[in-house]
Amino acid sequence: MKELDQNLVFGFVEEKGEVGHAFEATKSGSLQCSAHQQLQEINLHQSGGGIVAFSDTTPFHVAYADSAQGQCPKKKVVVLGTGWAATSFLKNLKSSLYEVEVVSPHNYFAFTPLLPSVTNGMVEARSIKGPHCEYREAECYKIDAEKKKVYCQSTQALNLGGKEEFAIDYDYLIIAVGARANTFNAPGVEENTHFLKEIEDAQKIRRTVIDCFERASLPSLSEEEKKRILHFVVVVGGPTGVEFAAELLDFAIEDLAQLYPQVKNLVKITLLEAGDHILNMFDKRITAFAEQKFQREDINVKTGSVVDKMSEKEISTKERGTGHIVSLPYGMAVWSTGIGTRPLIMEFMKQIGQTNRRAIATDEWLRVDGCDRIYALGDSATINRQRVIVRNLTFGSSSWG
Repeated sequence: MKELDQNLVFGFVEEKGEVGHAFEATKSGSLQCSAHQQLQEINLHQSGGGIVAFSDTTPFHVAYADSAQGQCPKKKVVVLGTGWAATSFLKNLKSSLYEVEVVSPHNYFAFTPLLPSVTNGMVEARSIKGPHCEYREAECYKIDAEKKKVYCQSTQALNLGGKEEFAIDYDYLIIAVGARANTFNAPGVEENTHFLKEIEDAQKIRRTVIDCFERASLPSLSEEEKKRILHFVVVVGGPTGVEFAAELLDFAIEDLAQLYPQVKNLVKITLLEAGDHILNMFDKRITAFAEQKFQREDINVKTGSVVDKMSEKEISTKERGTGHIVSLPYGMAVWSTGIGTRPLIMEFMKQIGQTNRRAIATDEWLRVDGCDRIYALGDSATINRQRVIVRNLTFGSSSWG
């Protein structure tokens, strides 16, 4: 292994690529300060992170961040997002060595596993928020890898003077914007359902549930219309959907039933699942327990039901077994069917030649394939494991000689 006299801070990457950083290190008494100086590439040959090996194959740039000793300006690190991946990266980054700028529509980190509990008031929204570092409250809508710029627009209310657009230069870019809800292009889903991705979504769901009870209590409505309004539909039976259905039942039976006793017997909760069972990614015993529990609690679980389209008052499902289309009247629907690609990521992948993908392809260091000094983390990225395996096999063969 080639001996280096420089002090290096090695990168850390988790196996799944969800969190990590691979920033190169700072100072060296034997190196002259220059923007064009390079070190040999650090390649990770251990899937879980840890000690690194040095390779002589591909050079990469050093971030000379100690301006006091190296007489160089700090390198600018721009982070897009404030979710799990971005927050984990920022916690491990020595921010004193870099000029760090965070861009996100949210000035906090949300502990998303507790979102279903926010929908029924069991947990207050402020309890699952975490403060963040200084940042710009804006949304990135374009990444220019060639010019090393990101283009953003403010997200404040229009009555404050309209949305402002601006550009930010970067030396290193961290893309951690996460993903959006996957609607599978079903007509009417975007317009007529609630999602459960953000704190604002959970608060909106809570208000809508209360509004449904309020409206169903009006004396002028027919019994049939009241039943429709108090029919809550959850799509689909994954972890978030199942947990929300359980929380909704508690909210309706234990809390709202006391405030609206005249309509408490009209409440109905339906869980739509396209597969044969809910929670099918878990052990069968967990699946069986959840289904039996819901059956005892009168939560209607409809498996083999694929949502075909939605309107303001009806959901059309296609029954997988028979192919028949069934119409389901509802008052409120929550859509929780996994993750889809954000428009920003789709446009960026087209720009760098990564078309027909769901997420940005990176190497094992989370560096975006084909880009310089751009990293992608979390749900917006995926490690190109096939390329990693081939490279490691090639490295191993050459080492064995």
